[in-house]
Amino acid sequence: TNKKMIDFIGYAASFFVVLSFIIKDNLLYIRLTNLVGCILFVIYGYCIMSIPVILPNAFLIIVQIVYIWKSTQKAQK
Repeated sequence: TNKKMIDFIGYAASFFVVLSFIIKDNLLYIRLTNLVGCILFVIYGYCIMSIPVILPNAFLIIVQIVYIWKSTQKAQK
């Protein structure tokens, strides 16, 4: 059902955010994992129509993308 799919998205988002705190030694993987979780949380927040879920995660998506972009630029030099 639709509710089960929405719940699954929420659980998957939580999984990726928690996983990003468990990963060690590779900041790029931490940021990418957290980015996936934040994207899923924005989708979940939209599905449940919750601005308090959407806003901080949308902000963190921007933060993670900026830091990922900066780290890839440094790696290319």
